[in-house]
Amino acid sequence: MRSTRTRLILTTGLVATTALALAACSSGSSASDGSTASADLTIGSVDLAAAGCPAKVVIQTDWNPESEHGHLYQLLGPDPVIDSDNKLVSGPLYSAGEYTGVDVEIRSGGPAIGFQTVSSQMYTDPDIMLGYVTTDEAVLLSADMPTTAVFAPLDISPLMVMWDPETYPDAKTIEDVVKAGAVVRYFGGSAYMEYLNTTNIIPTAQADGSYDGTPASFIASGGKDAQQGFASAEPYIYENEVADWMKPVAYQLINDTGYEAYQSAMAVRTDDLAADSDCLKALVPVLQQAEVDYFADPAPVNTMILDLVEKFDTGWVYSQGVADYSVKTMIDEGIVGNGPNDTIGDFDDKRMGTFFDTVVPIFSGLGTPPSDGLAVDDIYTNEFIDTSIGLK
Repeated sequence: MRSTRTRLILTTGLVATTALALAACSSGSSASDGSTASADLTIGSVDLAAAGCPAKVVIQTDWNPESEHGHLYQLLGPDPVIDSDNKLVSGPLYSAGEYTGVDVEIRSGGPAIGFQTVSSQMYTDPDIMLGYVTTDEAVLLSADMPTTAVFAPLDISPLMVMWDPETYPDAKTIEDVVKAGAVVRYFGGSAYMEYLNTTNIIPTAQADGSYDGTPASFIASGGKDAQQGFASAEPYIYENEVADWMKPVAYQLINDTGYEAYQSAMAVRTDDLAADSDCLKALVPVLQQAEVDYFADPAPVNTMILDLVEKFDTGWVYSQGVADYSVKTMIDEGIVGNGPNDTIGDFDDKRMGTFFDTVVPIFSGLGTPPSDGLAVDDIYTNEFIDTSIGLK
């Protein structure tokens, strides 16, 4: 049976909680020794070195390579260096096919970092410039590991609750399924579930925190129970790759319940924001354009992603079918998009304010309050966003 993915989730104990194809890669070699072929390349219209960016921009993701991270792998040109041992890939950093004067190193998360939060990795290793930090994590860890998000690759979180439409044919929402008697299985300690409990969308008595990332319990319930997952993967996996299920599931996004976190926002350590600002003014638009370019033609990068998953060999399985489904679903569901304007990657100020006001009392009630005096403006900024860049 193919394994399904787990994700870093937020818990009160702060433990684990949606370019070109590789033709000649150096599997197992170190991507941290600067041994890329950038010295002979001509810098194009964007010069990140002149903008003050480090010689190697290190980015920490929150999971194995996947289509949700396609915008990052779009930054790599031909012949990047794969470090299979450390689950990372590096090479000259490109923008719209042109070299930018610096290299990029993309590090995998999840099993590659022992399921630690990305925030903790960023504070352990100062070489990491940018990391994927969901906005509820930024609030929760603000006292000891403050981060400020500068780019939102996902406009809507792909996190969802799914159920069997044969068992619950009239259900359109999570609330419908719960009212029909379903128990919702989830990763214990997830912040979003505290919100759903507080709002009585899922009463505590019908929330089961025993989900372990595998389909076994969902299958064993015979369709009676609901379960968390990612809309950009599990619906395809359960219908096409889970041998004991092989039929559709229905779902509702957690975002649609009012918990509008920005999943996997790209953030810097808050104390480094000022020092990094010149670089970020040039780099963030490159990240925006990379996402636009990826979704215009995702196939080459998805080929790279599948190759990385195979070479990293963490035990996680990712198929071409899931990669293709993910891209289509992210567009169709608005998981990736420009939001209420014509710009990709920016944060909606009103939405962030509402979200902040929602999660602060939740975390305080859990005994993990944010840092004293934390304001919503401390956890994100749009100052580096180029408002002219967006999906067409």
